[in-house]
Amino acid sequence: MDRIKETIERIEPLNEAAMESARARQDTLTKPRGSLGVLEDISVRIAGITGDYMPEIKDKVIITMVGDHGIVGEGVSAYPKEVTPQMVYNFLSGGAGINVLARHTGARVVVVDMGVASDLEIKNTGENFIDNKIAYGTASMTRGPAMGYEDAQKSIEAGIAVLEKEMENGVDIVGVGDMGIGNTTPSSAIVAFVTGEPVEKVTGRGTGLDDVGLKNKIAQIKTALEVNSPNREDAIDVLAKIGGFEIGGMAGVMLAAASHRIPVVVDGFISGAAALIAYELSPKIKDYLIASHLSVEAGHRAILEHIGIEPLFNLNMRLGEGTGATLGMSIVDASCKILCEMATFEEAGVPDKD
Repeated sequence: MDRIKETIERIEPLNEAAMESARARQDTLTKPRGSLGVLEDISVRIAGITGDYMPEIKDKVIITMVGDHGIVGEGVSAYPKEVTPQMVYNFLSGGAGINVLARHTGARVVVVDMGVASDLEIKNTGENFIDNKIAYGTASMTRGPAMGYEDAQKSIEAGIAVLEKEMENGVDIVGVGDMGIGNTTPSSAIVAFVTGEPVEKVTGRGTGLDDVGLKNKIAQIKTALEVNSPNREDAIDVLAKIGGFEIGGMAGVMLAAASHRIPVVVDGFISGAAALIAYELSPKIKDYLIASHLSVEAGHRAILEHIGIEPLFNLNMRLGEGTGATLGMSIVDASCKILCEMATFEEAGVPDKD
């Protein structure tokens, strides 16, 4: 808990001086003021996050946290849990959606086993795989807590450690992603509990449930909330009762990044649930979070509205893995390049309207 507390205490407000300088420069670039809209706003916020009015995004990292969920045994997923380890191998061989988009964006992908329910046979993966397995998946949250309180703390602390370890290789921006069969169920439970929205409103079909499957999923979430009665004033208790190891890991990455003035690009619904946990632990993190997209998954809008952040785009995505975050990262990079590389009116010899 000390590491979590220390990390939170290091999170500072945005650097107003850097933001003022960035905005002043934006207003001198060869374009009508404000004509690049949100791109201008993003670059100013990145200046505030980093403390540099001319921020550069060179080292891009996607951290994909992986974990299994005991709730899968209650029939809440269209896919079996055996898919989780197979997808890890796919990530490490470079064949998944996140790998393709990361290559396109120029980001490196780091895969973290937070709680896969099997022993992974990983060989010669270099620095792109980290074994932080806390347990072989969570327990079924319909019968008691998904994990113990200490394990919930460990998952957040592991996320903090992963980010700080990656800083040795350079991190100018980080995106968080997930993989774990069944993880839309604990995510929906977290969203319903934290935001107060009805379970029916924030629960979707996940991997493709039919109507009967969706009805069962909603019922299981309601049971889990009744059985566990999480403490609304303790985000770690919420994570322990109805969360997942990879959700805690992503929350830890977000907190650590903010404490080191590194912008965080949030992916979709699952990483959004992790952002809720991080935000409940420290509302200061809001200024460091950039929502990449609006997921098709029910409940994502409730997350964004609760935290108070707007998505950059809506492409009807719901894959996870960090795919949306990777695309969002490229937009952030573009915004900073506009700020740093575009000529001013004076430099270009173009008369300003003034």
